[in-house]
Amino acid sequence: MSQEHPCDDGFSVGERRFHSRLLVGTGKYRDMDETARAIEASGAEIVTIAVRRTNMGQDPAEPNILDVLSPDRYTLLPNTAGCYDAATAVRTCRLARELLDGHNLVKLEVLGDERTLFPDLVATLEAAETLVKDGFEVMVYTNDDPIMARRLEDLGCVAVMPLAAPIGSGLGIRNRLNIRTIVENAAVPILVDAGVGTASDAAVAMELGCDGVLMNTAIAAARDPVLMASAMRKAIQAGREAYLAGRMAPKRYASASSPMDGLFF
Repeated sequence: MSQEHPCDDGFSVGERRFHSRLLVGTGKYRDMDETARAIEASGAEIVTIAVRRTNMGQDPAEPNILDVLSPDRYTLLPNTAGCYDAATAVRTCRLARELLDGHNLVKLEVLGDERTLFPDLVATLEAAETLVKDGFEVMVYTNDDPIMARRLEDLGCVAVMPLAAPIGSGLGIRNRLNIRTIVENAAVPILVDAGVGTASDAAVAMELGCDGVLMNTAIAAARDPVLMASAMRKAIQAGREAYLAGRMAPKRYASASSPMDGLFF
């Protein structure tokens, strides 16, 4: 498990409390060993798994991701990656609940386009409403629209996860104003999900006041995924500290670090 950072006050998702604000995925690594080592280096407590793309026990003949990611050590977050309609997403969450002995914390994503992987917001609302009524704790992937974020929160989602940029793009946060607006108006955790490319992107998300960041490709596609995972861990901590410290107000003109008042000569 990650160690609590002295300046990190932790955050809650539903009734669960976490100290690490970095959430990571399991896809795109070279092998299971690299997956395990990168996740260890990240310090993450929450690890998301694409149910439709990863063996969690569905196929006894294939390597099982749970052999390297123990549910006793990590909070597993089954996700509905690859789902393009509400019914498939709901069915995938119910399958995950069966495979994980009643585990009800899930990440919902319903995609609307295979090229951009942008969310289908109408289908996302439909699936979220069904899952919440079915007793799931839903962390939901959405676009960076403050109105949609509020609607998903009002439906009962325990966390809202707006994209920074298209999934796997590495472009960083494209619309800081919208992310900040979502954060300022939310009563549930807001976690940036998708589009992070490097450590500075993660730090910016935290400086905007986000409760955390979920990433996969930024770590798995790095030249050295284990080292990048370590860098992301530090960036999350630095960004959170900067947010808590309160940055100076930006100024148009220079302001001397050493004032001229009271000079000795």
